[in-house]
Amino acid sequence: MKIFISADIEGTAGIVNWKETEPGDQYAYFSGQMTREVAAACRGAVAAGASEILVRDAHDSARNLNPASMPRPVRILRGWTKGPASMMDGLDNTFEAAAMTGYHTCAGSDGNPLAHTMNLGVEQVLLNGRLCSEFMLNALYAAYCQVPVIFVSGDEIICEMAKKICPAIITVATSQGIGGGSVGIHPEEAAERIEEKMAQALRRLKEEKDAGTIVSGRIVMPEHFALEVRYREHAKAYRASFYPGAVKTDAKTVRYEADDYMDILRFVLFCL
Repeated sequence: MKIFISADIEGTAGIVNWKETEPGDQYAYFSGQMTREVAAACRGAVAAGASEILVRDAHDSARNLNPASMPRPVRILRGWTKGPASMMDGLDNTFEAAAMTGYHTCAGSDGNPLAHTMNLGVEQVLLNGRLCSEFMLNALYAAYCQVPVIFVSGDEIICEMAKKICPAIITVATSQGIGGGSVGIHPEEAAERIEEKMAQALRRLKEEKDAGTIVSGRIVMPEHFALEVRYREHAKAYRASFYPGAVKTDAKTVRYEADDYMDILRFVLFCL
């Protein structure tokens, strides 16, 4: 089986401060924990029958993971291609399942002191009237590629949000945000749970495939998409309003609509 994993850092166990996500301070520890959690997901996938795994390092520089810590069937996509798939670069319809680790809740919500959507320049993003997380953007891209999203780990709120988009998804909550703080589970427990639940998710998918009815990871794609981005700075909304088809609805907000989800991702690439 061919599996895709998109890996972020702000939803790893114990993380609470932006300085922990970038070189310096405690970055070495938290990039190490990010690596441990991704490696655990990979081990779970291999135990459940995965023969090929592509991991997309999807945080900041996209150069956070230690490749030597991964099981042998793993390849890692590092660095940014600058294409519209972004955190899902490398995914296509040849993969049998997609998973996400270290994910976090979105701009405009609580549940993680590091809550954001793509960058810190936006106050909130709405997709078809719902708060839009990076999980939502990326899960819809997986659905566009006809690949089920079977697993996500991260803070409690993103796990809850993921289940609203994809009710059958299996999750591991690594932390609970409380205002500007966060309570994380033990790092070893996080890795153990991720390995166990990733294996469970993939085994369930295989059973469903054998039975001829896939429920796990199914996402219904809307027929039409309306994306609203509220920027922190009004000048950024002004700039984004010049994107073909975009409309500035107030001083800080731009709206873009499309029937094709790839058009939404192109807008995100240039305006978010």
